[in-house]
Amino acid sequence: MLKIINERIKQGYWTTQFPAGEMPKLPERYRGLPVVDSSKCADGCAKCAEACPTDAITINGDMKIDLGRCLFCTDCMDACPKDAIAYTQDFRLATRERSHLVTDGKAFELAASLDEKSRKIFGRSLQLRQVSAGGCNACEADINVLATLVFDLGRFGIKIVASPRHADGLIITGPVTKNMKLALEKTYAATPGPKFVIAVGACAISGGPFVDHPEQHNGVGELLPVDLYIPGCPPHPLTILDGILRLLGRIEASPK
Repeated sequence: MLKIINERIKQGYWTTQFPAGEMPKLPERYRGLPVVDSSKCADGCAKCAEACPTDAITINGDMKIDLGRCLFCTDCMDACPKDAIAYTQDFRLATRERSHLVTDGKAFELAASLDEKSRKIFGRSLQLRQVSAGGCNACEADINVLATLVFDLGRFGIKIVASPRHADGLIITGPVTKNMKLALEKTYAATPGPKFVIAVGACAISGGPFVDHPEQHNGVGELLPVDLYIPGCPPHPLTILDGILRLLGRIEASPK
């Protein structure tokens, strides 16, 4: 036991200081918010759009990227002969409106908080029921990571609970397969109001790589009202945490 205690002392404090202090440093290979230079696309080149596996890129004058469809795979960046697309290390991607996920690379509207009444209800204690509606377990794993020592979701009064009857809202992953549709609807119905829905990952927002496949529903948007969209494939745990804290008013929203 003494050896374990001594080792723990040597390891020091592991929990991230986010959202206080300096912005966390992410690995060089991390792919966050993309930036676009449409001036390099004046010749009508559309190779990036052709390379995108989910049709997340549209070129109609200016180039726009739908982060709700984007897999952050960098196929577009590799296909672009003029380096018009680049991925930054900015992990702040959550927003309240589906339309806000479509970006031209110049400005991105971050999630605004709930209304004052809802913040008073959920701001200090929030219970979420996680529903994997046909996900691959990548987004699910990054949600689970939030409960670990590094992120310690509980320090914000936020917990993932086992029953929707104990929950204030749902955090949904996966494209909502046909086999999960009824289960999701029943889970939502069993969650007492007032309640809200968080869609995590490209699959839950748009169907991700399975978009328009007949055995799924292109995400949760057409089935349930979504209050927060957190894009990514999968989103980084900090992206998820940042989005939830913005929803609760713990971090002030501001345009990028």
